[in-house]
Amino acid sequence: MPLSEFSLIDRYFAAYRSQRPDVALGIGDDGALLIPPAGQHLVATVDTLVAGVHFFASANPESIGHKALAVNLSDLAAMGATPAWATLALTLPQADEAWLKRFCQGLFELADQHGVQLVGGDTTQGPVTTITLQALGFAPPGLALRRDRARPGDAIYVTGTPGDAGLALAAAFGKATVAAAYREDVQMRLEWPQPRLAEGVALRGIASAAIDVSDGLAQDLGHILERSSVGARLDVERLPLSPALFASLDWDAAISMALAGGDDYELCFTVPPERAAWLEHIAADWDCRCTRIGVITTELDLHLVRADGSSFFLKQRGYDHFG
Repeated sequence: MPLSEFSLIDRYFAAYRSQRPDVALGIGDDGALLIPPAGQHLVATVDTLVAGVHFFASANPESIGHKALAVNLSDLAAMGATPAWATLALTLPQADEAWLKRFCQGLFELADQHGVQLVGGDTTQGPVTTITLQALGFAPPGLALRRDRARPGDAIYVTGTPGDAGLALAAAFGKATVAAAYREDVQMRLEWPQPRLAEGVALRGIASAAIDVSDGLAQDLGHILERSSVGARLDVERLPLSPALFASLDWDAAISMALAGGDDYELCFTVPPERAAWLEHIAADWDCRCTRIGVITTELDLHLVRADGSSFFLKQRGYDHFG
């Protein structure tokens, strides 16, 4: 007997028993009843993943469930927010129970890891698998990280090693060849991104501006520059390139991949000079690298510069859905 919409919800989503004390009513009604903590700002974000655009339809269903939540948690990380709740709108060509079971496994394993409860959503049938997930969290008033507060003289930093996920994606389309020793590593970076939530919270009161790197480091840094009405000088030879990039691409191609590859879900942020020592102290305990790559300037636009002072030219700064 075909699985109905309501039996699908009951079997794969409502049956999930994780329960936060700030959820008065979760899945199963027309809406959820949630109890925001007193004195906190509510932070909300939403992302849509479409099969064939954001993930391969043939990808591991666990990784798809993981990534659907991870990309939203990465947005909360970039705001310095602590995650709490999520809602999910899921469109499927058919109710494939084996796929749903594995999708939920990936989704809920990451949710449990970060204390997130799924509190509602919608399911429908459609021509292509489409996953729209909303995540909600909290940040203390005045301490949420934003894009519009970078100032000239602030140092620019990035976490992790941007470019690895872009390398895996380029290889999938036959545009690059990954050195054999690193194929599994870069595929993990593409399919199982790890949101930098602890780092985002740690940056409260330190970073002047922040963004997560989803469409390419150069393009996403550009959003900070635009919102803050400033420019930047980025020293391309300071970029934290991974061994996978070095082994798979020539120097200029590796830099271009780190700047424009996308799908990294690292944090790019700015720090005033007087807080740099504070940042270095806390970042020493992080599970990921934290690298200074440039400085905010008064001269508008992003200037990419080599160690010898010459300009580095990038053909495209990142991914654009409508570009």
